[in-house]
Amino acid sequence: MGAFSFRSISFMLFIAFLVFSSSFDTCIARRGRHWRQNRGTSASLYKKKGKSHGSNSNHNHHNGGSKPKPQPPSHQAPLPTAPKPPPPSPIEDSTTFNVLDFGAKGDGKSDDTKAFQAAWAAACKVEASTMLVPAEYVFLVGPVSFSGPYCQANIVFQLYGTIIAPTNSNVWGKGLLWWIEFTKLKGITIQGTGTIDGSGSVWWQDYPFDDPVDDETKLIIPLNNTVEEHPPIPIRNEFSKKMPSIKPTALRFYGSIDTTVTGITIQNSPQCHLKFDNCMGVVVHDINISSPGDSPNTDGIHLQNSKDVLLHSSNLACGDDCVSIQTGCTNVYVHNVNCGPGHGISIGSLGKDNTRACVSNITVRDVIMHNTMTGVRIKTWQGGSGSVQGVLFSNIQVSEVQLPIVIDQFYCDKSTCKNQTSAVALSGINYEKIRGTYTVKPVHFACSDALPCIDVSLTTIELKPLQEHYHMYDPFCWQTFGELNTPTTPPINCLQIGKPSSNRPQSDHEAC
Repeated sequence: MGAFSFRSISFMLFIAFLVFSSSFDTCIARRGRHWRQNRGTSASLYKKKGKSHGSNSNHNHHNGGSKPKPQPPSHQAPLPTAPKPPPPSPIEDSTTFNVLDFGAKGDGKSDDTKAFQAAWAAACKVEASTMLVPAEYVFLVGPVSFSGPYCQANIVFQLYGTIIAPTNSNVWGKGLLWWIEFTKLKGITIQGTGTIDGSGSVWWQDYPFDDPVDDETKLIIPLNNTVEEHPPIPIRNEFSKKMPSIKPTALRFYGSIDTTVTGITIQNSPQCHLKFDNCMGVVVHDINISSPGDSPNTDGIHLQNSKDVLLHSSNLACGDDCVSIQTGCTNVYVHNVNCGPGHGISIGSLGKDNTRACVSNITVRDVIMHNTMTGVRIKTWQGGSGSVQGVLFSNIQVSEVQLPIVIDQFYCDKSTCKNQTSAVALSGINYEKIRGTYTVKPVHFACSDALPCIDVSLTTIELKPLQEHYHMYDPFCWQTFGELNTPTTPPINCLQIGKPSSNRPQSDHEAC
């Protein structure tokens, strides 16, 4: 019994030793794996906490064991002395495409057109991207179109530098309708403090060979009875070549939705400076348009077939209409604009070549006009059809304006135009708070014999003559019906109160 017990106890002790040895190895192995995992986690936590808290004071408890763990460098320790790069520009990121990075030279002499096209092609692929034209560079760019409709939405064309048009006639071929065009885009924005310069003087020197003349000049007769039809033509250099007869618009938007233009300067366009055609949702503000007052047909902002347009807080100086509102425009609001020199703010001309014109819901208010040919004007051609209705001109301050208030339904920019009975119908035209000085005639209402102007209202009109260089005339009205809501200065007794006896419901000829 004793021997058996001793052997049994010895055997059990041997078995226990083997089990103990196996368990010890397993724990060591587990401990090794556990330590390594903790070490990785500790480093990861350190990085996360270091990034968010900027401190490593509470991380030593992760080390565990007697083996010292390598410590990451303290956030408070000074880094090696190396010069810090300047902070990047807020717009310099992965969605910004700088034309310099695509080969543009910006020296005003090299042709940078392809670089602009390449930068646009890259920006076009990225939603809310920025195409950057940097400051302190002058980029010579030929005719170029930045086109959709497959571009991403909300692209920003950030203009800080200057873009100039080529003056070599070969670049333009037989002539183009535009120089820089943005077409079929959604949410396109042009912004910055840069300049678009159309180099227009090389085109203007060909005037008057192919240019129409504003018809209201026939009303402006100098006191010495001589009319200078056109400015003298500059003497040409024998090596110069005539530019094409078709003159381009400097900046055009076509078929686009939610377009914004702000901050920039557009100057010296060969023809119109800024045009919107078939656009919906247009905002233009805080821009400057500048060209000489005698530069031919250089409209400031031209609207055609465009809806929901807001123009405000801008300075417009040009050789034609500061704002021109053409057929197909509705819901246009113009306010807080300085106009001059130029031909004023005009609706039309409409109905040329027997076309149908439709314009409605136009508001022009809080405008200052200085040294312009007309102030607020509606001009249509005989033979046209359609209608203009729902127009308000309010709080217009005029200074040395030749013809502050004009409706001309016999508009003709040629030497002669044939008489026609059909006309664009005008109704609901309201003038209020129009004050200042004129130099030729305060009011000129020339409406169609077949379709007289109706519902024309005048409120608080105070216009005083300023004798300068022209024959002066009293207010003129022809086939114009409406009401005087207040006395006017001077008295506008020619307006016919009420409606014409032949007034009838709107016909299909007038419907829009």
